[in-house]
Amino acid sequence: MNGNRTLFSQIMDYLPLSDFRRCIKRYRGNYRVRTFSCLDQFFCMAFAQLTYRESLRDIEACLRSMQNKLYHMGIRGRVSRNTLAHANERRDWRIWKFRDTISISYFVACISRNGNSEIDMVSLIYVLRTPVI
Repeated sequence: MNGNRTLFSQIMDYLPLSDFRRCIKRYRGNYRVRTFSCLDQFFCMAFAQLTYRESLRDIEACLRSMQNKLYHMGIRGRVSRNTLAHANERRDWRIWKFRDTISISYFVACISRNGNSEIDMVSLIYVLRTPVI
């Protein structure tokens, strides 16, 4: 049983976050960051892509409307347009390139291990791989 977990957090459980955290450490993604970590930024941008948000204002409005669920989705920092814009501008691009490589290789391994190529998993990979706003 999933115990009142959001669908978004269940999807994010499939990603290898230990490799992503190792990459953040390698490229010093959380250097001098107090509240909005790289993981928070990734969860916000992944949520934006999965829900087809079109702008930072749209992302902010949608996430703020679900303020009481953010913690359960994995987002620990405060979400604002300025914070998202600053994080997107300042963080090292190699973190996101590495994250894409890890995610795609992990999903391909899961699909080949199970012996089926489900359309839903392929479309999830496509959605997560598309460029961030």
